[in-house]
Amino acid sequence: MSHDIRASELKQPIDVAEYLFRRLHELGVRSVHGVPGDYNLVALDYIPKCGLHWVGNCNELNAGYAADGYARVKGIAAVVTTFGVGELSVLNATAGAYSEYASVVHIVGQPSTISQKSGMLLHHTLGNGDFNVFANMNAGISCAVAKLNDPYEAATLIDHALRECWVQSRPVYITLPTDIVQKKVEGERLKTPIDLSEPSVEVEKEDYVVDVVLKYLSTAQNPVILVDACAVRHRVLDETHDLIQKSNLPVFVTPMGKSAVDETLPNYGGVYAGDGSNAGVKERVESADLILSIGAIKSDFNTTGFTYRVGQLKTIDFHSTMMRVRYSEYPGVGMKGVLRKVTERLPKLNVEAAPPVSQNKIPNGELDVSKDSPISHAWFWPRMGQWLKEDDIVVTETGTANFGIWETRFPKGVLALSQVLWGSIGWSVGACQGAALAAKEAGSRRTLLFVGDGSIQLTAQEISTMIRHDLTPIIFCICNEGYTIERYIHGMDAVYNDVQEWKYKDLVPTFGAKPDKYKVHQVKTREELEAFFQAEDSHQVSQLQFVELYMPKEDAPAALKITAEASARTNAKTQ
Repeated sequence: MSHDIRASELKQPIDVAEYLFRRLHELGVRSVHGVPGDYNLVALDYIPKCGLHWVGNCNELNAGYAADGYARVKGIAAVVTTFGVGELSVLNATAGAYSEYASVVHIVGQPSTISQKSGMLLHHTLGNGDFNVFANMNAGISCAVAKLNDPYEAATLIDHALRECWVQSRPVYITLPTDIVQKKVEGERLKTPIDLSEPSVEVEKEDYVVDVVLKYLSTAQNPVILVDACAVRHRVLDETHDLIQKSNLPVFVTPMGKSAVDETLPNYGGVYAGDGSNAGVKERVESADLILSIGAIKSDFNTTGFTYRVGQLKTIDFHSTMMRVRYSEYPGVGMKGVLRKVTERLPKLNVEAAPPVSQNKIPNGELDVSKDSPISHAWFWPRMGQWLKEDDIVVTETGTANFGIWETRFPKGVLALSQVLWGSIGWSVGACQGAALAAKEAGSRRTLLFVGDGSIQLTAQEISTMIRHDLTPIIFCICNEGYTIERYIHGMDAVYNDVQEWKYKDLVPTFGAKPDKYKVHQVKTREELEAFFQAEDSHQVSQLQFVELYMPKEDAPAALKITAEASARTNAKTQ
């Protein structure tokens, strides 16, 4: 049967590209990141028709980082690249989104199916007639691959890929050949939303797991709750908060779980990261006889170099696809339903109060330092926490910012974005653009970026995209002469950890910002930073602001130093 005959049988014909972009709109996407290329140009024409906004990034890697940041605020994001040269540039960002569970839809404009079948020697190919090689590269960092080579199955493949992207909270890869863009599919399908419900669970099995959890919980003498990143990514924060408030158990977060819990709650105890935790937190968590671990990702940087002192024998792990109670595993039973039922059936518990939170408390040794002294990490991060406002979005870069933020206690509603596991330097600048755009679409949340002078040099062009779209983040560029985290791992004074000193604040006018659309600041002392924090400018979202924030070259958060030492030991192992 020919495609034309199939199309004539459709009740409501709609072009493949329009179907795809309307489905993205249905899921909450309002802006599409990416870079134009000849194999995706016709598809891009459909974006405004579907109520979407084209961003247009400076390069594909930045577009991928931005989509990651957008997805973490909005729940899902889309990025469009062109075949070969474009899609390979975004691979690193896609791998980070896969590693850290961000729902990014990667759409690749491809040569026509006819060109592919005949193995034509086209530009952007390897010249060997293999048109699947790039899709194969993407397959390992995507939870679903949809090759839209036949309009007859295109709509089904799109719906399946988007569902998997949402449910698994991981990237998907969709190919869109040039001759498929305007082929027809059944538009009637759009009247039925994509099913985004969790996979069905056998009720009897789930209830059994709930009973087992409750048995250990009711007999525990000093249980605690530990919340990690997958509680955020797999959308169980409502269930988690209900359990926290009803149980009144002491609750802690990991570095990757920062902002998953309302830090104004009286039973919030702080950040637990093994040896990187403050003494009170470390003692309370490690002395608990039962730990409800929700959405754990036990990576090296998330555990301060694998320094957890928490045994599996006293841990109940809640995950999206399985439960682990001590050493017993229950595959196919996800945490969402278990958390809800445990909260509903919760008995009276033995509750020992959480230790008082020391975050935002400036260490005594930093209090009597003169106002014109350099800005130290030990002083800055607690002080910055006092300046934060409710509902701020805080983006921190791999390095000093990722570790410093542990000592910052957040007001209610703050959202923290970081890339602790994948740790690609430069990620935060693109992610800030995506997050600020998502914030603008949702209202007037303030977006803050903390990035080092080494990292910003990788992706500084995205400040241009922020200017282009009237985004107004406050960017703190930590100027400390290079790659501080690398210095602590190896080579404190090595030339490879140095960077060329830029006039960072001059980037904003260089990228074309109009004088009334931005402000720049240079801050070298505590007094100057206090003046910025107290100024009205620092509390508004009407202008982009760039702050050159100077810190000593060898200063770093304590947790970073501990983690770097552990990383160096791991790197040095020979067997």
